[in-house]
Amino acid sequence: MTARHGGFASIALAGAFLSLTSLTAGAADGPYAFKKDIAIGGEGGWDYLSVDAAARRLYVTHATKVVVIDLDTEAVVGEIADTPGVHGFAVAADLGRGFSSNGAESKAGIFDLKTRALIAKVETGANPDSILYEPDSKEVYTFNGRGQNATVFDAKTGTVMATIPLDGKPEFAQYDKKQGRVYVNIEDKSVIRAIDTKTHTVVATWALAPGEEPTGLAFDPATRRLFATCSKTLVVLDPDTGKVVTTLATGDGVDAAAFDPATNYVFASGSDETVTIAHIDSAGKLTLVQTLKTPARARTMALDPKTHNIYLATAQFEAAPPSAPGAPRVRPKMVPGTFRVAVFSMKAPS
Repeated sequence: MTARHGGFASIALAGAFLSLTSLTAGAADGPYAFKKDIAIGGEGGWDYLSVDAAARRLYVTHATKVVVIDLDTEAVVGEIADTPGVHGFAVAADLGRGFSSNGAESKAGIFDLKTRALIAKVETGANPDSILYEPDSKEVYTFNGRGQNATVFDAKTGTVMATIPLDGKPEFAQYDKKQGRVYVNIEDKSVIRAIDTKTHTVVATWALAPGEEPTGLAFDPATRRLFATCSKTLVVLDPDTGKVVTTLATGDGVDAAAFDPATNYVFASGSDETVTIAHIDSAGKLTLVQTLKTPARARTMALDPKTHNIYLATAQFEAAPPSAPGAPRVRPKMVPGTFRVAVFSMKAPS
């Protein structure tokens, strides 16, 4: 989990809900507009959101649980418990299992997706953050922030297969079936490392300059392009050559990335209350189509490829209390019961 993520962010933003009017006005210049809020409530921070498009489920990590939302009714339908300090949730639809990265206990949880019951827990490196299911080998990767490594375990048995040193703080990852590789951002090194899924070793490292502090990562297997969200830049990298192809200016502190293969849109959500939306014109060209206005602290994001909706977690916060001279800034408190998911959808053609 990066310092820019979700409710754990260190930037002190005063809290008031953005109104439907203001969000709609900010979205008027492009294809996306605010649709609704899905109320969740409760207390505690949040991190990644993940979509199971086939089962029509959205998983939202929230403090010590994972909230389950029905994508068709856009309502909360349950919770997955016993996930202390959860950051991410990965779905293995072919196995009927889900996997949580529990940062507070340095473990991954294995769950039955139908019953939401815990099957087992797996020891990982320190503070597992993002988590990835690799369907061909049927293995799960946790990317461990303080451990600066990745833990790989068998999705069926929970047996740890490897611990991969990453020499830096890993963030989000993507799987490339064609190359048999997992790509992961290393935030404090401003690089992407490529992991061979057969040998469980790092086989390449690529600099993201001019991008710095990469967090989110999306992948288009058709054009063979990786999209890494950096501090104020979306970096497009060719994983077959390891070269940066192009960049696109974004809002400040972009965090999550998403790619929609049906529309060829790539999304970068940021700390400045925007989502940058660009169209992939070709393998080497992006065109900005919208700077979408979003609520404060809505940095983590997921996309439903069926409806093309995007989902961003957020909450209301109290005003930050004053800090003593020379002391660290005091982080504001979240208003209990205000946690929610903001939904943005494509506007109907006029």
